[in-house]
Amino acid sequence: MSEYPVTPDEDEAEDLAPLTLPLDAWHREQGGRMVEFAGYMMPVQYEGIMAEHLWTRENAGLFDVSHMGQVYISSEDGITADLEAAIETALPIDLSTLKLGAVRYSLLLDEEGGILDDLMVTRWKTGFYLVVNGATKWDDIGTLRELLADEVTLNHLDESALLALQGPKAFAALERHAKGEYPLSALTFMKGGQFTLGGVDAWISRSGYTGEDGFEISIPGEAAEDIARLLCGEPEVKPIGLGARDSLRLEAGLPLYGHDLSPETSAVDADLKFAVNKRRRSEGGFPGAERVIADFTDGTARRRIGLTLEGRMAAREGAKIFNENQEVGIVTSGGFSPSLQHPIAMAYVDAALVAEGTALTIEMRGKRLDAKVAAMPFVPHRYHR
Repeated sequence: MSEYPVTPDEDEAEDLAPLTLPLDAWHREQGGRMVEFAGYMMPVQYEGIMAEHLWTRENAGLFDVSHMGQVYISSEDGITADLEAAIETALPIDLSTLKLGAVRYSLLLDEEGGILDDLMVTRWKTGFYLVVNGATKWDDIGTLRELLADEVTLNHLDESALLALQGPKAFAALERHAKGEYPLSALTFMKGGQFTLGGVDAWISRSGYTGEDGFEISIPGEAAEDIARLLCGEPEVKPIGLGARDSLRLEAGLPLYGHDLSPETSAVDADLKFAVNKRRRSEGGFPGAERVIADFTDGTARRRIGLTLEGRMAAREGAKIFNENQEVGIVTSGGFSPSLQHPIAMAYVDAALVAEGTALTIEMRGKRLDAKVAAMPFVPHRYHR
């Protein structure tokens, strides 16, 4: 555990080789095709993206998300009003409504209200546990350290691994091994608790980014391979790579930072109003509050939407969107939906064109593809509430 790692400067970062995760050798043993992602070597697929995607929708998939940043924020006096107030100066969250073990989605914003990252916040007994995106974690840690009061301690849990077990049979597979003060069934969506898993201490939350029921499991890095073998020893579970993780979250209508979210997007135009809690919308007191509150009041010029496409050709990130001959938006994520068997996309378009069923066209490889605005999620969520 390191309190505040030093971020390499840009010139040094360019020369650094990709890092490896605790499960690197295990991924290769399982036949994972490794690629560089967020500064790490990670498996993009094992058997194939389509097969892994459908397996997760029908059974349970194990994802290695150890590249994500795990952060613990605390103070010498435990959880106090001062600690909560300090965190609320950095995030537009209302911690007074976050109960013990509860998980909540939040945003890290810049001074103009642009999104620096999206993240999860959990109340532990003595502090707050955050999970941030892997590609932005070093910047996030630096930003949080600047925003938080000096008496607040920020620890990067860099010796911990993070696994995600997702799919309708994830509970059955995990229940056989998870032991705690209460049964695993006591966890509902966005709730977590301390368990042991194969004799290893684990923080388990019923959460994930596939739209399916599932769990995220934080464990010591040195135990990651044993736990991966344990879970994949269950007949319902197979390892799943980055490719299927992306297609699953797209079907679930969940934005991905660096694609659908960026400093150029705000909570309102990204359709993430729920991430700015009600009290904070009126009180402010977080970075970019003036712009965010104005967006709630006045609306924004564009909005994040879903699109369904005709034919088989998928629209890709960066493709321009047209209403007749007028350019009205841009695709931020797109691909072929294995579950629906047709292309889908996520995009930002002019706010006047967000009504479901609105006909638009997308320019791809010199062709115009017919598309319609669609409600998200494309595939219904199956969270255990």
